[in-house]
Amino acid sequence: MKICVFCGSSFGKDKIYTDAAIHLGETLVRHEIDLVYGGAKVGLMGILADVVLDNGGKVIGVLPKNFDEIELAHPSLTELHVVDSMHERKALYEELSDGFIAMPGGPGTLEEIAEVWTWGQIGFHKKPCGFYNVSGYFDQLLEFINHMVNSGFMKPEYREMLQIENDPDKLIERMNNYSPPKMKWEEKPR
Repeated sequence: MKICVFCGSSFGKDKIYTDAAIHLGETLVRHEIDLVYGGAKVGLMGILADVVLDNGGKVIGVLPKNFDEIELAHPSLTELHVVDSMHERKALYEELSDGFIAMPGGPGTLEEIAEVWTWGQIGFHKKPCGFYNVSGYFDQLLEFINHMVNSGFMKPEYREMLQIENDPDKLIERMNNYSPPKMKWEEKPR
């Protein structure tokens, strides 16, 4: 199994985020899950890759060539795919991965998980999307997602597509048991 993890290219202000990246990396290796990620050596991304590699796991990086040119690529990955654009990067993430997890990060992390979640809603894939909700990091986002449902812009079953846990073992278990809802366009409009 391969899981793509979206996370910060920064460390964040609190050591809890670095600790969480370490814990997730160890959990992936323990469950014999290969890591697919952004390919960089910086921030939580670099920590996560290092932990998986140091514990004997496989790490597949996908990096846009302009990042490779400024030497952001992690030097020790199992595989590194250098692509021409961010669009190609995300398409390859989806192709290579059996599921997706968002850890704390910035707008890039949010954009990446939102895109693969949307792809799942419209039937481009049937893979689980999860949030590793470290110290309640995503709580306000999840409140907004509930607001989308309550305002009639999203059906509850699409909110339920998201696997949300603050423990990586429980998150992996939920992702392994994931069953996708019907594709958005399979149901008739009201």
